[in-house]
Amino acid sequence: MKNRLCITPCGAAKIWDRYPEQGGVPAKEAYISAFGTACHTYADTFFDHWVILSAKHGFLFPTDIVPENYDLAFNSGSPDIISIEELKRQAKEKGLDAFDELVIVAGRKHIKVVQEVFGKDCMYRFPLQGCKGIGYMLQKLKKAVKENREID
Repeated sequence: MKNRLCITPCGAAKIWDRYPEQGGVPAKEAYISAFGTACHTYADTFFDHWVILSAKHGFLFPTDIVPENYDLAFNSGSPDIISIEELKRQAKEKGLDAFDELVIVAGRKHIKVVQEVFGKDCMYRFPLQGCKGIGYMLQKLKKAVKENREID
């Protein structure tokens, strides 16, 4: 069996949008959008190792604490977006570069960033590639979890 890592997106909707007074929370509880939640549930169901990719914080293990709300996306052009160099450093520091296969359960902008970080020699899988939109992605993720069958 391959040593696999699943990489999921964070999401714009965060716990602080509902509970502004909330303090820091584990990353798996911070992102509450339907898509982000579905990606995290999928990753938690089928993978021993998974991370959330945040434009602000970089690679987050599900238990890493996100201290507060923020609004930042990889395609926003903001100077506050984490750099590829910092993501490469995090990947090495967190041991993410030791996996045989990376499964990216996310949209195009996250896929592009992951490929920039890990390079062309890495083995990738993109289970949601080919979906025509977020609704189709959600449907595919929820069906996989419900049927306990990983997406091919």
